[in-house]
Amino acid sequence: MNSVIKGASYVLVHTPDMVLYNGTTQTTERIVNPDSEYLKEVPKHLRSYEDAVAYWPNQTYIGNVHPDELSEVEFPWYDKKKEGAQRYGKYGEIMPEEEFLFLVQASDMFEVVKLDKEFVAKYKDAFAKNPIISEDIVEKITDGVELAEIEHLMADDHAEGLYFEDKLVGCVKPAHDIDVNLSAHVMHENLMSKASSVLSILYAVRNAGIDKADVEYVIDCAEEACGDMNQRGGGNFAKAAAEIAGLVSASGSDARGFCAAPTHAIIEAAALVKSGAYKTVIVTAGGCTAKLGMNGKDHIKKGLPILEDCLGGFAVVISENDGVSPEIDLGMLGRHCVGTGSAPQAVIGSLVSDPLDRVGMKLTDIDKYSPEMQNPDITKPAGAGDVPMANYKMIAALAVKRGELDRKELANFTKEHGLTGWAPTQGHIPSGVPYVGFACEDIKEGKIKNAMIIGKGSLFLGRMTNLFDGVSFVIHGNTAAQEEAAAGVSEEEVKGLIAKAMKDFASTLMAE
Repeated sequence: MNSVIKGASYVLVHTPDMVLYNGTTQTTERIVNPDSEYLKEVPKHLRSYEDAVAYWPNQTYIGNVHPDELSEVEFPWYDKKKEGAQRYGKYGEIMPEEEFLFLVQASDMFEVVKLDKEFVAKYKDAFAKNPIISEDIVEKITDGVELAEIEHLMADDHAEGLYFEDKLVGCVKPAHDIDVNLSAHVMHENLMSKASSVLSILYAVRNAGIDKADVEYVIDCAEEACGDMNQRGGGNFAKAAAEIAGLVSASGSDARGFCAAPTHAIIEAAALVKSGAYKTVIVTAGGCTAKLGMNGKDHIKKGLPILEDCLGGFAVVISENDGVSPEIDLGMLGRHCVGTGSAPQAVIGSLVSDPLDRVGMKLTDIDKYSPEMQNPDITKPAGAGDVPMANYKMIAALAVKRGELDRKELANFTKEHGLTGWAPTQGHIPSGVPYVGFACEDIKEGKIKNAMIIGKGSLFLGRMTNLFDGVSFVIHGNTAAQEEAAAGVSEEEVKGLIAKAMKDFASTLMAE
Protein backbone atom coordinates (compact mmCIF):
# COMPACT_ATOMS: atom_id res chain seq x y z
CA MET A 1 0.00 0.00 0.00
CA ASN A 2 1.05 3.60 -0.55
CA SER A 3 2.55 5.68 2.24
CA VAL A 4 0.34 8.38 3.74
CA ILE A 5 0.79 11.95 4.97
CA LYS A 6 -0.12 11.99 8.66
CA GLY A 7 0.45 15.71 9.16
CA ALA A 8 2.37 18.81 8.15
CA SER A 9 3.66 21.97 9.80
CA TYR A 10 4.55 25.44 8.56
CA VAL A 11 6.39 28.03 10.65
CA LEU A 12 7.70 31.55 10.14
CA VAL A 13 10.21 33.48 12.20
CA HIS A 14 10.07 37.26 11.95
CA THR A 15 13.73 38.36 11.75
CA PRO A 16 13.95 42.03 10.69
CA ASP A 17 17.40 42.51 12.23
CA MET A 18 18.73 39.57 10.23
CA VAL A 19 17.45 41.25 7.07
CA LEU A 20 19.90 44.09 7.68
CA TYR A 21 22.82 42.09 9.09
CA ASN A 22 22.59 38.70 7.35
CA GLY A 23 20.64 38.90 4.08
CA THR A 24 23.12 38.72 1.19
CA THR A 25 21.63 41.69 -0.69
CA GLN A 26 22.41 43.87 2.34
CA THR A 27 25.73 42.30 3.37
CA THR A 28 27.02 42.51 -0.20
CA GLU A 29 25.96 46.16 -0.40
CA ARG A 30 27.82 46.84 2.84
CA ILE A 31 31.02 45.52 1.25
CA VAL A 32 30.62 47.14 -2.16
CA ASN A 33 29.07 50.42 -1.07
CA PRO A 34 29.15 50.88 2.72
CA ASP A 35 27.73 54.41 2.55
CA SER A 36 24.85 53.27 0.35
CA GLU A 37 21.60 55.21 0.49
CA TYR A 38 19.85 51.86 0.25
CA LEU A 39 21.38 50.67 3.52
CA LYS A 40 20.23 53.87 5.19
CA GLU A 41 16.69 53.25 3.93
CA VAL A 42 16.42 49.59 4.98
CA PRO A 43 15.63 50.22 8.70
CA LYS A 44 12.83 52.59 7.69
CA HIS A 45 11.17 49.86 5.62
CA LEU A 46 11.29 47.00 8.13
CA ARG A 47 7.93 45.79 9.38
CA SER A 48 6.96 45.43 13.03
CA TYR A 49 6.18 41.98 14.36
CA GLU A 50 2.50 42.90 14.56
CA ASP A 51 2.47 43.91 10.88
CA ALA A 52 4.18 40.66 9.88
CA VAL A 53 1.58 38.66 11.80
CA ALA A 54 -1.31 40.60 10.24
CA TYR A 55 0.03 40.02 6.71
CA TRP A 56 -2.43 37.89 4.73
CA PRO A 57 0.11 35.55 3.07
CA ASN A 58 1.79 34.86 6.44
CA GLN A 59 -1.55 33.95 8.00
CA THR A 60 -2.13 31.65 5.04
CA TYR A 61 1.27 29.98 5.46
CA ILE A 62 0.59 28.97 9.08
CA GLY A 63 -2.94 27.78 8.27
CA ASN A 64 -5.22 30.52 9.59
CA VAL A 65 -6.35 31.47 6.07
CA HIS A 66 -7.12 29.03 3.24
CA PRO A 67 -5.54 29.87 -0.16
CA ASP A 68 -9.04 30.17 -1.61
CA GLU A 69 -9.79 32.92 0.92
CA LEU A 70 -6.51 34.68 0.13
CA SER A 71 -7.35 34.70 -3.57
CA GLU A 72 -10.46 36.78 -2.79
CA VAL A 73 -8.43 39.51 -1.04
CA GLU A 74 -7.75 42.50 -3.28
CA PHE A 75 -4.17 42.52 -4.56
CA PRO A 76 -1.62 43.82 -3.56
CA TRP A 77 -1.70 42.57 0.04
CA TYR A 78 1.20 44.42 1.68
CA ASP A 79 -1.00 47.42 2.52
CA LYS A 80 -3.89 45.35 3.96
CA LYS A 81 -4.04 43.81 7.41
CA LYS A 82 -5.85 40.63 8.33
CA GLU A 83 -8.24 41.50 11.12
CA GLY A 84 -7.94 39.22 14.14
CA ALA A 85 -4.64 37.78 12.93
CA GLN A 86 -3.06 35.32 15.36
CA ARG A 87 0.53 34.34 16.13
CA TYR A 88 -0.44 30.65 16.30
CA GLY A 89 -2.06 28.80 13.43
CA LYS A 90 -3.38 25.39 12.53
CA TYR A 91 0.00 24.34 11.15
CA GLY A 92 2.49 26.34 13.21
CA GLU A 93 3.29 29.86 14.32
CA ILE A 94 5.00 33.15 13.52
CA MET A 95 7.73 33.33 16.16
CA PRO A 96 9.16 36.72 17.14
CA GLU A 97 12.89 37.31 16.73
CA GLU A 98 13.72 37.72 20.42
CA GLU A 99 12.24 34.30 21.28
CA PHE A 100 13.83 32.60 18.30
CA LEU A 101 17.32 33.54 19.51
CA PHE A 102 16.74 31.31 22.54
CA LEU A 103 15.80 28.39 20.29
CA VAL A 104 19.01 29.07 18.35
CA GLN A 105 21.04 28.82 21.56
CA ALA A 106 19.20 25.64 22.54
CA SER A 107 20.15 24.22 19.14
CA ASP A 108 23.84 25.04 19.69
CA MET A 109 25.78 22.00 20.91
CA PHE A 110 29.26 23.57 20.82
CA GLU A 111 28.72 26.75 22.87
CA VAL A 112 29.26 29.14 19.97
CA VAL A 113 26.11 31.15 20.72
CA LYS A 114 26.43 33.81 23.40
CA LEU A 115 23.51 35.93 24.61
CA ASP A 116 23.64 39.09 26.70
CA LYS A 117 22.55 38.32 30.27
CA GLU A 118 20.17 41.29 30.38
CA PHE A 119 18.51 40.09 27.17
CA VAL A 120 18.16 36.60 28.68
CA ALA A 121 16.64 37.95 31.88
CA LYS A 122 14.12 40.04 29.94
CA TYR A 123 12.87 37.55 27.33
CA LYS A 124 13.62 33.98 28.47
CA ASP A 125 10.28 33.59 30.28
CA ALA A 126 8.35 34.51 27.13
CA PHE A 127 10.22 31.80 25.21
CA ALA A 128 9.58 29.25 27.98
CA LYS A 129 5.82 29.92 27.86
CA ASN A 130 5.54 28.82 24.23
CA PRO A 131 3.34 25.68 24.41
CA ILE A 132 5.34 23.85 21.73
CA ILE A 133 8.68 24.33 23.53
CA SER A 134 9.40 21.51 25.98
CA GLU A 135 11.22 21.88 29.30
CA ASP A 136 14.30 20.02 28.07
CA ILE A 137 14.75 22.71 25.40
CA VAL A 138 14.31 25.55 27.88
CA GLU A 139 16.91 23.95 30.16
CA LYS A 140 19.55 24.40 27.46
CA ILE A 141 19.39 28.20 27.82
CA THR A 142 22.29 29.69 29.78
CA ASP A 143 22.17 32.76 32.03
CA GLY A 144 24.00 34.85 29.48
CA VAL A 145 27.25 36.85 29.54
CA GLU A 146 28.24 40.48 29.86
CA LEU A 147 27.73 42.58 26.74
CA ALA A 148 31.42 43.52 26.92
CA GLU A 149 32.36 39.87 26.33
CA ILE A 150 30.18 39.77 23.22
CA GLU A 151 31.75 42.98 21.92
CA HIS A 152 35.20 41.50 22.55
CA LEU A 153 34.34 38.32 20.61
CA MET A 154 33.15 40.38 17.67
CA ALA A 155 36.19 42.65 17.67
CA ASP A 156 38.87 40.01 18.24
CA ASP A 157 37.38 36.66 17.24
CA HIS A 158 35.36 37.59 14.12
CA ALA A 159 32.09 36.58 15.80
CA GLU A 160 28.81 37.28 13.99
CA GLY A 161 26.49 39.63 15.88
CA LEU A 162 22.96 38.82 16.99
CA TYR A 163 20.66 41.83 17.11
CA PHE A 164 17.22 42.71 18.36
CA GLU A 165 15.61 46.08 17.67
CA ASP A 166 18.95 47.05 16.11
CA LYS A 167 20.79 46.52 19.40
CA LEU A 168 23.55 43.96 19.92
CA VAL A 169 22.20 41.19 22.17
CA GLY A 170 24.51 38.28 21.38
CA CYS A 171 26.84 36.68 18.90
CA VAL A 172 27.79 33.47 17.14
CA LYS A 173 31.47 32.56 17.50
CA PRO A 174 33.47 30.79 14.81
CA ALA A 175 33.81 27.06 15.52
CA HIS A 176 37.39 26.91 14.17
CA ASP A 177 40.29 29.32 13.89
CA ILE A 178 40.92 29.03 10.14
CA ASP A 179 38.29 26.72 8.62
CA VAL A 180 35.99 28.95 6.54
CA ASN A 181 33.33 26.24 6.62
CA LEU A 182 33.15 26.71 10.40
CA SER A 183 33.39 30.50 10.34
CA ALA A 184 30.99 32.58 12.41
CA HIS A 185 29.07 33.52 9.27
CA VAL A 186 28.50 29.88 8.26
CA MET A 187 27.75 28.78 11.83
CA HIS A 188 25.17 31.57 12.09
CA GLU A 189 23.56 30.57 8.80
CA ASN A 190 23.44 26.89 9.74
CA LEU A 191 22.17 27.40 13.27
CA MET A 192 19.28 29.54 12.01
CA SER A 193 18.33 26.80 9.56
CA LYS A 194 18.65 24.11 12.23
CA ALA A 195 16.61 26.00 14.82
CA SER A 196 13.76 26.78 12.43
CA SER A 197 13.77 23.11 11.40
CA VAL A 198 13.49 22.09 15.06
CA LEU A 199 10.45 24.36 15.42
CA SER A 200 8.90 22.80 12.31
CA ILE A 201 9.48 19.25 13.59
CA LEU A 202 7.88 20.01 16.96
CA TYR A 203 4.72 21.25 15.27
CA ALA A 204 4.66 18.40 12.76
CA VAL A 205 4.74 15.79 15.52
CA ARG A 206 1.89 17.58 17.29
CA ASN A 207 -0.16 17.98 14.11
CA ALA A 208 0.26 14.33 13.12
CA GLY A 209 -0.87 13.17 16.56
CA ILE A 210 2.13 10.88 16.99
CA ASP A 211 4.69 10.36 19.74
CA LYS A 212 8.20 11.67 19.21
CA ALA A 213 9.50 8.12 19.70
CA ASP A 214 7.45 6.96 16.68
CA VAL A 215 9.72 8.82 14.24
CA GLU A 216 12.40 6.49 12.88
CA TYR A 217 14.02 8.66 10.22
CA VAL A 218 14.36 12.35 9.36
CA ILE A 219 15.32 13.89 5.99
CA ASP A 220 16.43 17.53 5.93
CA CYS A 221 16.01 19.26 2.56
CA ALA A 222 17.01 22.86 3.28
CA GLU A 223 19.45 24.84 1.12
CA GLU A 224 22.27 25.09 3.65
CA ALA A 225 25.16 22.65 4.02
CA CYS A 226 27.20 21.86 7.13
CA GLY A 227 30.61 20.26 7.40
CA ASP A 228 34.24 21.26 7.75
CA MET A 229 37.16 21.79 5.38
CA ASN A 230 37.41 18.05 4.72
CA GLN A 231 33.71 17.60 3.82
CA ARG A 232 32.13 21.01 3.51
CA GLY A 233 28.61 19.75 2.80
CA GLY A 234 28.71 16.41 4.57
CA GLY A 235 25.73 17.09 6.87
CA ASN A 236 23.82 16.07 8.98
CA PHE A 237 21.15 18.71 9.69
CA ALA A 238 18.45 16.05 9.94
CA LYS A 239 19.89 14.12 12.85
CA ALA A 240 21.11 17.32 14.52
CA ALA A 241 17.58 18.79 14.51
CA ALA A 242 16.06 15.46 15.56
CA GLU A 243 18.31 15.49 18.63
CA ILE A 244 17.07 18.89 19.82
CA ALA A 245 13.44 18.03 19.01
CA GLY A 246 13.70 14.88 21.14
CA LEU A 247 13.19 12.28 18.41
CA VAL A 248 15.10 9.64 20.36
CA SER A 249 14.32 6.78 17.94
CA ALA A 250 15.31 8.64 14.78
CA SER A 251 18.25 8.46 12.47
CA GLY A 252 18.45 10.72 9.44
CA SER A 253 20.30 12.30 6.54
CA ASP A 254 20.22 15.37 4.32
CA ALA A 255 18.88 15.65 0.77
CA ARG A 256 20.03 18.57 -1.36
CA GLY A 257 18.54 19.69 -4.66
CA PHE A 258 18.17 23.47 -4.45
CA CYS A 259 14.49 24.49 -4.72
CA ALA A 260 13.34 21.02 -5.82
CA ALA A 261 14.82 19.29 -2.75
CA PRO A 262 11.60 19.12 -0.66
CA THR A 263 9.78 17.21 -3.39
CA HIS A 264 12.76 14.88 -3.89
CA ALA A 265 12.84 14.29 -0.13
CA ILE A 266 9.11 13.56 0.20
CA ILE A 267 9.32 11.00 -2.62
CA GLU A 268 12.32 9.39 -0.90
CA ALA A 269 10.47 9.31 2.42
CA ALA A 270 7.35 7.79 0.84
CA ALA A 271 9.48 5.11 -0.83
CA LEU A 272 11.32 4.31 2.42
CA VAL A 273 8.03 3.85 4.26
CA LYS A 274 6.35 1.85 1.48
CA SER A 275 9.38 -0.45 1.28
CA GLY A 276 9.09 -1.21 4.97
CA ALA A 277 12.48 0.27 5.81
CA TYR A 278 10.91 2.73 8.27
CA LYS A 279 7.39 3.14 9.63
CA THR A 280 7.44 6.91 10.11
CA VAL A 281 9.68 9.49 8.40
CA ILE A 282 9.72 13.27 8.77
CA VAL A 283 10.84 15.52 5.91
CA THR A 284 11.91 18.91 7.26
CA ALA A 285 13.60 22.15 6.26
CA GLY A 286 14.55 25.31 8.10
CA GLY A 287 14.96 28.81 6.76
CA CYS A 288 17.67 30.59 4.81
CA THR A 289 19.12 33.84 6.19
CA ALA A 290 20.81 34.64 2.87
CA LYS A 291 17.39 35.15 1.23
CA LEU A 292 16.20 37.73 3.75
CA GLY A 293 15.59 41.04 1.98
CA MET A 294 16.71 39.47 -1.28
CA ASN A 295 14.48 41.78 -3.33
CA GLY A 296 14.76 44.66 -0.88
CA LYS A 297 16.14 47.16 -3.38
CA ASP A 298 13.14 46.75 -5.67
CA HIS A 299 10.71 46.90 -2.77
CA ILE A 300 12.18 50.11 -1.40
CA LYS A 301 12.29 51.73 -4.85
CA LYS A 302 8.54 51.18 -5.11
CA GLY A 303 7.84 52.43 -1.59
CA LEU A 304 7.02 48.98 -0.19
CA PRO A 305 8.07 47.53 3.14
CA ILE A 306 10.74 44.83 2.91
CA LEU A 307 8.47 41.79 2.66
CA GLU A 308 11.20 39.15 2.85
CA ASP A 309 11.60 39.53 6.59
CA CYS A 310 10.77 35.99 7.76
CA LEU A 311 12.65 32.72 7.86
CA GLY A 312 10.41 29.89 6.72
CA GLY A 313 10.26 26.27 7.82
CA PHE A 314 8.10 23.22 7.22
CA ALA A 315 7.89 19.52 8.06
CA VAL A 316 5.82 16.65 6.67
CA VAL A 317 5.15 13.38 8.53
CA ILE A 318 4.95 10.33 6.26
CA SER A 319 3.83 7.00 7.70
CA GLU A 320 2.51 3.55 6.87
CA ASN A 321 -0.99 3.46 5.42
CA ASP A 322 -3.54 3.96 8.21
CA GLY A 323 -6.61 3.55 5.99
CA VAL A 324 -7.60 7.19 6.47
CA SER A 325 -4.87 9.70 5.59
CA PRO A 326 -4.21 10.89 2.00
CA GLU A 327 -1.70 8.82 0.06
CA ILE A 328 1.42 9.69 -1.94
CA ASP A 329 1.02 7.72 -5.15
CA LEU A 330 4.46 6.46 -6.15
CA GLY A 331 2.99 5.20 -9.42
CA MET A 332 2.60 8.78 -10.66
CA LEU A 333 6.00 10.43 -10.32
CA GLY A 334 7.22 13.10 -12.71
CA ARG A 335 10.92 13.75 -13.21
CA HIS A 336 13.06 16.10 -15.23
CA CYS A 337 15.67 13.80 -16.77
CA VAL A 338 19.15 14.68 -18.02
CA GLY A 339 17.91 14.54 -21.60
CA THR A 340 14.70 16.53 -21.06
CA GLY A 341 16.17 19.96 -21.82
CA SER A 342 15.30 23.32 -20.28
CA ALA A 343 12.55 24.50 -22.64
CA PRO A 344 9.49 25.40 -20.50
CA GLN A 345 7.20 23.11 -22.49
CA ALA A 346 9.59 20.18 -22.11
CA VAL A 347 9.93 20.80 -18.39
CA ILE A 348 6.16 20.93 -17.81
CA GLY A 349 5.70 17.86 -19.99
CA SER A 350 8.18 15.79 -17.99
CA LEU A 351 6.79 16.88 -14.63
CA VAL A 352 3.06 17.05 -15.35
CA SER A 353 1.81 15.22 -18.44
CA ASP A 354 4.27 12.29 -18.55
CA PRO A 355 3.30 10.80 -15.15
CA LEU A 356 -0.39 11.24 -15.94
CA ASP A 357 -0.01 9.58 -19.34
CA ARG A 358 1.40 6.48 -17.65
CA VAL A 359 -1.85 5.95 -15.76
CA GLY A 360 -4.25 7.17 -18.45
CA MET A 361 -5.18 10.48 -16.84
CA LYS A 362 -5.67 13.90 -18.42
CA LEU A 363 -4.24 17.17 -17.16
CA THR A 364 -7.79 18.20 -16.23
CA ASP A 365 -8.10 15.13 -13.96
CA ILE A 366 -5.83 16.74 -11.36
CA ASP A 367 -7.94 19.00 -9.15
CA LYS A 368 -5.12 21.24 -7.87
CA TYR A 369 -1.55 21.84 -8.99
CA SER A 370 1.03 23.23 -6.56
CA PRO A 371 4.21 24.30 -8.39
CA GLU A 372 6.40 27.24 -7.28
CA MET A 373 4.10 28.96 -4.78
CA GLN A 374 6.00 32.24 -4.37
CA ASN A 375 4.05 35.17 -3.00
CA PRO A 376 3.42 37.56 -5.96
CA ASP A 377 3.41 40.50 -3.52
CA ILE A 378 7.17 39.87 -3.33
CA THR A 379 8.01 38.77 -6.86
CA LYS A 380 5.94 41.16 -9.00
CA PRO A 381 7.59 44.40 -7.76
CA ALA A 382 10.96 42.71 -8.34
CA GLY A 383 10.13 42.03 -12.00
CA ALA A 384 9.67 38.26 -11.67
CA GLY A 385 5.92 38.38 -12.22
CA ASP A 386 3.35 36.05 -10.72
CA VAL A 387 5.32 32.77 -10.65
CA PRO A 388 2.47 30.37 -9.81
CA MET A 389 0.26 31.93 -12.50
CA ALA A 390 3.04 31.53 -15.09
CA ASN A 391 3.17 27.81 -14.26
CA TYR A 392 -0.61 27.42 -14.51
CA LYS A 393 -0.69 29.11 -17.88
CA MET A 394 1.93 26.68 -19.17
CA ILE A 395 -0.01 23.68 -17.86
CA ALA A 396 -3.25 25.03 -19.36
CA ALA A 397 -1.55 25.68 -22.71
CA LEU A 398 -0.25 22.11 -22.69
CA ALA A 399 -3.77 20.84 -21.99
CA VAL A 400 -5.07 22.83 -24.98
CA LYS A 401 -2.32 21.47 -27.21
CA ARG A 402 -3.18 17.91 -26.14
CA GLY A 403 -6.87 18.49 -26.92
CA GLU A 404 -7.88 18.09 -23.26
CA LEU A 405 -9.01 21.69 -22.82
CA ASP A 406 -10.81 24.16 -25.04
CA ARG A 407 -8.90 27.38 -25.64
CA LYS A 408 -11.87 29.33 -24.25
CA GLU A 409 -11.38 27.58 -20.90
CA LEU A 410 -7.78 28.71 -20.39
CA ALA A 411 -8.57 31.41 -17.85
CA ASN A 412 -11.02 29.18 -15.99
CA PHE A 413 -8.42 26.39 -15.79
CA THR A 414 -5.96 28.57 -13.88
CA LYS A 415 -8.67 29.47 -11.37
CA GLU A 416 -10.12 25.98 -10.93
CA HIS A 417 -6.86 24.02 -10.89
CA GLY A 418 -4.49 26.71 -9.62
CA LEU A 419 -3.66 28.42 -6.35
CA THR A 420 -2.68 31.93 -5.35
CA GLY A 421 0.95 32.05 -4.20
CA TRP A 422 1.54 32.80 -0.51
CA ALA A 423 4.96 31.35 0.41
CA PRO A 424 8.01 33.44 1.37
CA THR A 425 10.87 33.49 -1.16
CA GLN A 426 13.09 31.25 0.92
CA GLY A 427 14.35 29.23 -2.04
CA HIS A 428 13.27 25.67 -1.27
CA ILE A 429 10.28 26.66 0.89
CA PRO A 430 7.84 27.75 -1.90
CA SER A 431 8.55 24.80 -4.21
CA GLY A 432 5.29 22.86 -4.15
CA VAL A 433 5.22 21.86 -0.47
CA PRO A 434 3.29 24.83 1.05
CA TYR A 435 0.06 23.26 -0.21
CA VAL A 436 0.67 19.76 1.21
CA GLY A 437 -1.09 20.55 4.49
CA PHE A 438 -4.05 22.21 2.82
CA ALA A 439 -4.22 19.47 0.16
CA CYS A 440 -4.55 16.73 2.76
CA GLU A 441 -7.21 18.72 4.57
CA ASP A 442 -9.13 19.46 1.34
CA ILE A 443 -8.98 15.79 0.28
CA LYS A 444 -10.27 14.58 3.66
CA GLU A 445 -13.12 17.10 3.51
CA GLY A 446 -14.05 16.05 -0.03
CA LYS A 447 -13.29 19.44 -1.60
CA ILE A 448 -10.83 17.84 -4.03
CA LYS A 449 -9.91 14.29 -5.01
CA ASN A 450 -6.22 14.85 -5.68
CA ALA A 451 -3.37 17.33 -6.01
CA MET A 452 -0.02 17.35 -7.79
CA ILE A 453 2.99 18.77 -5.95
CA ILE A 454 5.68 20.04 -8.34
CA GLY A 455 9.20 20.88 -7.19
CA LYS A 456 11.47 22.71 -9.60
CA GLY A 457 15.09 23.73 -9.11
CA SER A 458 18.08 25.44 -10.72
CA LEU A 459 21.06 23.12 -10.55
CA PHE A 460 23.22 25.58 -12.50
CA LEU A 461 23.46 27.70 -9.34
CA GLY A 462 26.21 25.36 -8.12
CA ARG A 463 28.29 25.91 -11.28
CA MET A 464 28.57 22.15 -11.73
CA THR A 465 26.03 21.80 -14.53
CA ASN A 466 23.71 23.89 -16.69
CA LEU A 467 20.87 21.45 -16.13
CA PHE A 468 17.47 22.33 -14.76
CA ASP A 469 15.80 20.02 -12.21
CA GLY A 470 12.35 18.98 -11.09
CA VAL A 471 10.20 16.17 -9.72
CA SER A 472 6.51 15.79 -8.95
CA PHE A 473 4.13 13.48 -7.13
CA VAL A 474 0.37 13.13 -6.69
CA ILE A 475 -1.55 13.07 -3.41
CA HIS A 476 -5.01 11.47 -3.44
CA GLY A 477 -7.57 10.04 -1.05
CA ASN A 478 -6.89 6.84 0.85
CA THR A 479 -7.48 3.69 -1.22
CA ALA A 480 -6.81 1.02 1.40
CA ALA A 481 -10.49 -0.01 1.62
CA GLN A 482 -10.82 -0.26 -2.16
CA GLU A 483 -7.65 -2.31 -2.44
CA GLU A 484 -8.85 -4.67 0.25
CA ALA A 485 -12.26 -5.01 -1.39
CA ALA A 486 -10.66 -5.60 -4.78
CA ALA A 487 -8.48 -8.31 -3.32
CA GLY A 488 -11.64 -10.11 -2.22
CA VAL A 489 -10.21 -11.25 1.10
CA SER A 490 -8.75 -9.43 4.05
CA GLU A 491 -5.21 -9.83 5.34
CA GLU A 492 -6.54 -11.84 8.29
CA GLU A 493 -8.46 -14.12 5.95
CA VAL A 494 -5.31 -14.67 3.88
CA LYS A 495 -3.42 -15.63 7.04
CA GLY A 496 -6.23 -18.01 7.97
CA LEU A 497 -6.20 -19.66 4.54
CA ILE A 498 -2.42 -20.12 4.71
CA ALA A 499 -2.68 -21.62 8.19
CA LYS A 500 -5.42 -24.02 7.04
CA ALA A 501 -3.40 -25.05 3.97
CA MET A 502 -0.37 -25.79 6.12
CA LYS A 503 -2.50 -27.81 8.54
CA ASP A 504 -4.05 -29.81 5.68
CA PHE A 505 -0.60 -30.44 4.19
CA ALA A 506 0.68 -31.67 7.55
CA SER A 507 -2.33 -34.02 7.87
CA THR A 508 -1.62 -35.42 4.41
CA LEU A 509 1.99 -36.18 5.33
CA MET A 510 0.90 -37.94 8.54
CA ALA A 511 -1.61 -40.03 6.61
CA GLU A 512 1.14 -41.15 4.22
